[in-house]
Amino acid sequence: MVRAKITDIERENSVEKVEQILQGAMQEFLTHGFAGTSMDRVAATAGVSKATVYSHFIDKEGLFKALIERLARKKFDSIFGNEPLEGEPSQVLRQVGSKALEQMGEDQEHCAFMRVLIGESARFPELAKVCVRAMMKPIFETLSQYLASHPELKIADPEAVARIIVGSLVHFHITQDVLHGKDIISMEGDRILDTMIDLIMKSAR
Repeated sequence: MVRAKITDIERENSVEKVEQILQGAMQEFLTHGFAGTSMDRVAATAGVSKATVYSHFIDKEGLFKALIERLARKKFDSIFGNEPLEGEPSQVLRQVGSKALEQMGEDQEHCAFMRVLIGESARFPELAKVCVRAMMKPIFETLSQYLASHPELKIADPEAVARIIVGSLVHFHITQDVLHGKDIISMEGDRILDTMIDLIMKSAR
């Protein structure tokens, strides 16, 4: 019994340390980019030893990938939840699209991290691939499966339509928020969403 209690405490401490490391890493990556961040910097910002960082993450690439996967899980769960998409298409697509636009626009940390990821993608393509695999692929698959489950929409290629939906929303977010285009090509997100849903629903008429 005593050993079990110690193990629980150790496990809680380990989870807490990982959270400290990830928060410290996020600060460093946002400030210095991937190339300019070192494990020494991460350890100092997180308030832990370098050995502690390496005990949880084998290298800087592994740490950056963990951040990507963490953000991906957080975004997916907050937009889609834990249950399969169900309901009338126009309502479901509007709900999902509204959540996505709202969260992409309001989460400044996520926005800043995506700037770093895009900026580093040429030098570190494997890191960018982690983002596509962990963040984009599950979204494409979820939307594709939902669209395919509604034959009344008469969509010949659900996967392509899913990519068009996601691409439209991500492009809007990048031009408006990531690239600071609100003062140049300002547009309300609802206009994009309304028009996109209208086009999809027209195919069913």
